[in-house]
Amino acid sequence: MVQTAPLVRMAELEIDPAQLDAYRTLLAEEIEASVASEPGVLALSAVAAKDDPARLTILEIYADQAAYEAHLRTPHFRKYKALTAEMVRSLRLVEMTPVALRAKSGALDWP
Repeated sequence: MVQTAPLVRMAELEIDPAQLDAYRTLLAEEIEASVASEPGVLALSAVAAKDDPARLTILEIYADQAAYEAHLRTPHFRKYKALTAEMVRSLRLVEMTPVALRAKSGALDWP
């Protein structure tokens, strides 16, 4: 059996600083729901630039293209997109090629 590489992308966002706290709350809820309820969502991790907390990067790892497309149709993702649309000043999606992906089970769960 041939194993296909997961779909990996980086989402680079700039958020309206006045709405940053609300955005981060909604993002955390969406990530939690996605990882907990979608088997095809292998990992979602968000980080902010130390010198510019309104500039976020999200590492997204899905089992495959079908898992990503299913994710886009979920109620929790659609809610997140609708409620954050006016908060996001820019969004750039960068397709990535997996090279080496490893994590200890639960080691990246924060907060």
